[in-house]
Amino acid sequence: MRVIAIILAAGSGTRMQSEVNKHLLPLAGKPVIVHTLLAFQRCAAIDAIVLVTSADNMAAYQALVAEFGIDKVYRLVLGGETRQASALNGLRAAGDCDVVLLHDGARPLIAPREIEAVIRDAAEYGGAVVAVPAKDTTLRAREGFIEAQLERSTLWQAQTPQGFRAVIIREAYEAAARDGAQSTDDTGLVTRLGGAVKITPGSYANIKITTPEDLAIAEALLEEVDGRQ
Repeated sequence: MRVIAIILAAGSGTRMQSEVNKHLLPLAGKPVIVHTLLAFQRCAAIDAIVLVTSADNMAAYQALVAEFGIDKVYRLVLGGETRQASALNGLRAAGDCDVVLLHDGARPLIAPREIEAVIRDAAEYGGAVVAVPAKDTTLRAREGFIEAQLERSTLWQAQTPQGFRAVIIREAYEAAARDGAQSTDDTGLVTRLGGAVKITPGSYANIKITTPEDLAIAEALLEEVDGRQ
């Protein structure tokens, strides 16, 4: 079974309020994107990596891939104006494979064993997403006032990677491109066509680097993540 990971790192990360792209900010001595790529490099179940980037960061990413010996990266692809457009570009460039994983480049604390778990679930069920149970009470609001309190026991917070049999995710993305459909993540496009997506239990440590506070949290969590390899 051939498995390809598509790492989405074309976003600008404006909420980080930094002149440097968030994927290139230092985390424990290495850029964020290097931690992310090394997690997939070290996972034996991953055969190859497609890295989706912006034109501004292409040269920097190429240099980092060479510097850290991340030889599973076999293609760098320009992203689009949205995450969905970037993912479609990555899928079209991935080539032949059985399972595709899509992962946010700004989630550097994913552990290889979690990657392997989502691959197994994707191969068996057609689709899978790493997720964690919601901790907080979740409210539905209208015009600033509570409309309903949602049942927490049924709620999960989606993370990445999100994995799929290649034929399923490609069909979902190409159908969305034809129809003009939009979704905030890959699972929405698959379930839109009636596909099943299994929840693969993940870790609360698998945070997405979005704000300056997240970098400090990630530094503190690195030791825990190393223990989950």
